[in-house]
Amino acid sequence: MPDTVDDYLAGLDDDRRAALQDLRATLRDLLPGADEGLSYGVPVFRIDGRPVAGYSAAARHLSYLPHSGEITTALADELAGFATSKGAVKFTVDEPLPRALVERLVQARLDELRPG
Repeated sequence: MPDTVDDYLAGLDDDRRAALQDLRATLRDLLPGADEGLSYGVPVFRIDGRPVAGYSAAARHLSYLPHSGEITTALADELAGFATSKGAVKFTVDEPLPRALVERLVQARLDELRPG
């Protein structure tokens, strides 16, 4: 199991690493000041110790992890075209998540964490 996010990314092939590095850069931009680390062996961004967004690589796809069981359902229309589960949005190197969609996913999670 990797010790750091950089170790995690270093273990991937070039295409998947590049795609996840792009997502990482977007998340860093959207979540300034968030803590970046690993949770259950995959990268995660936390605010005040609470997970906001993460990502991972599987054998045949990449995943955005909203760290919420409600967000993929709530944003189902916007996620059309991407395979989803309760805890992940799957995408590929050839069809990455658009920045605007990542922004919506992040904002939905922030709204959950800071209601009112």
